[in-house]
Amino acid sequence: MGKSMDYEAQRVKMVDNQVRTTDVTSHSVLSAFLTVPREKFVPAAVQVLAYADKEIEIAPGRYLNHASPVAKLLQLAAIAQEDSVLEIGSGTGYVTALLSLLAGRVVGVECDAALADAARANLSGSANVKILTGDLEKGAASDGPYDVIFLNGAVEEVPQGLFQQLKDGGRLLAVIGYGNASRAHVFVKEKGAIGGSPEFNTAVKPLPGFRKAAEFQF
Repeated sequence: MGKSMDYEAQRVKMVDNQVRTTDVTSHSVLSAFLTVPREKFVPAAVQVLAYADKEIEIAPGRYLNHASPVAKLLQLAAIAQEDSVLEIGSGTGYVTALLSLLAGRVVGVECDAALADAARANLSGSANVKILTGDLEKGAASDGPYDVIFLNGAVEEVPQGLFQQLKDGGRLLAVIGYGNASRAHVFVKEKGAIGGSPEFNTAVKPLPGFRKAAEFQF
C-alpha cells in the first residue's frame, strides 16, 4: 500500500511540476494525467522512474515520452467526450489510456506485436479502446474516419493516407522533425483540404518509419 501511495504522490508532483508549468490548463487533460497510473505502463525494472521528467525506454528504440509535450498536444487536440480518436504508436498503452478518458472511442495502432499485446493487457478494463497490430503509417482506415488522429512520437512527415482518415473538421496532432529542431503541429481538415500550423518547439522520441521519400538531386 505504501508503494502505491508513493506513486500517487509522484503522479500529483508530475502534474504540478511538469504539466501545469507548461501552460496546460485543460481540466480534462489534467484529470486524465492525475488518474492514469503511469507506473503500470513501464517495464518493472524502471518503474521507479515512471514519473521522472524524461523518456523511458519500453522496448528497443521505443519510448514512453515525458509528460509535458504529450499534455500540451492533448490540450491542443481539444478532444470532446463523443470524439473518435486514432492513436498512432500505442506502445504499452499509456497515452491510449489518457485518450480513453478524454474521448468516446479510441483505436490504437502498434507495429510491435509484443507492445500491442502489453497494451491490450494494460487496457483490459477500458471498454472504449481497441488496439490493432499493424503498420503505423497506414493507420486504421476500416475503423475511421476519426475526429482526432494523435501521432505518439516524432515523424519526418505525415503520410497523406492518414489525413484521408480524418473527418471533415477533424484534427491531426504530430511532432515533425527530430531532436531539438522538431515542432508540434496541428493539422485541420476543412472541406477536404488540410491546413496546418506549428504550435510549439519540443523534442520527443521518433516513431518507426515516417521518413520522407528520397528526393533526386539534379
